[in-house]
Amino acid sequence: MSSSAPIQRIAVLGVGLMGAPMAKRLLQAGYPVTIWNRTRAKAEPLASLHARIADHPAEAAGEADIVITMLEDGSIVRSVLEQAARGLRQGVLVIDMSSTRQSEAQEFHATLSTQGVSFIDAPVSGGVLGAEAGTLAIMAGGSEADFARARPILEVLGRPTRVGPAGCGQIAKLCNQLIVGGTLSIVAEALLLAEAGGADPAAVRTAIRGGFAESRILDVHGQRMLDRNFLPGGQVKSQAKDLENALIAAASGGVRLPVAELVTTLYRSILEVVPNADQSAALIALERINTGKRVGTGPDQLP
Repeated sequence: MSSSAPIQRIAVLGVGLMGAPMAKRLLQAGYPVTIWNRTRAKAEPLASLHARIADHPAEAAGEADIVITMLEDGSIVRSVLEQAARGLRQGVLVIDMSSTRQSEAQEFHATLSTQGVSFIDAPVSGGVLGAEAGTLAIMAGGSEADFARARPILEVLGRPTRVGPAGCGQIAKLCNQLIVGGTLSIVAEALLLAEAGGADPAAVRTAIRGGFAESRILDVHGQRMLDRNFLPGGQVKSQAKDLENALIAAASGGVRLPVAELVTTLYRSILEVVPNADQSAALIALERINTGKRVGTGPDQLP
């Protein structure tokens, strides 16, 4: 923080898998942070870092210059913002870092603007590890002035980029999730094909790294699949939700995304089976439609 700039007081509404490490980084950076979570027990560990724990969203928002929401989906964001509304003062900036629909982000922007409250949608990519390390990719939609105000705080959490007006952050996140979901699925197919063809899938992964197939997903999630480690960073239910929202956005934009449709179907097939598993459980979905075929011999590590 700049020593000459006034210290921004921050409220973080939602301190689950992602919200908690994000709030922790803000506290460690010296910001005064008030937190609220529907399940108070998830908020209490942050008290040791001098976070103030509020009992209601409006109480947290009432003490803040900037309110960050990190919640499960758009309907929950709407509900929490409605609860926080009586605490929001004119001039406050709300930064929604949840993954929602573009139409929902535009709705939040319109509603808050009538109250004299600014809004940015700033969904993220990078999972829990990125939140802990402060290396999240942050895709922001909002005015240039609001983004400039938010930027110092967002830079504590990762690498923010303004991609357009309110709602465009969510479009950028959906583009990200299309690439992530599709790559996860094709990495799972590659490893299963290697296994089925008699090759060592771990050696195949090693062999193709450094070529054009190299990616962060092949690196991190390819290893997760080999280890059958499906303890969550990003979750199946979140990936499925984002893919569904991408198809909704595509329909709204008048385009069809055939690969995304196939990947969405794959994630839908395990949504009721392992909703909280890591998104690399695309491998499990693939194995369910290939009876008797499996990568590795170890047990599945599941939440």
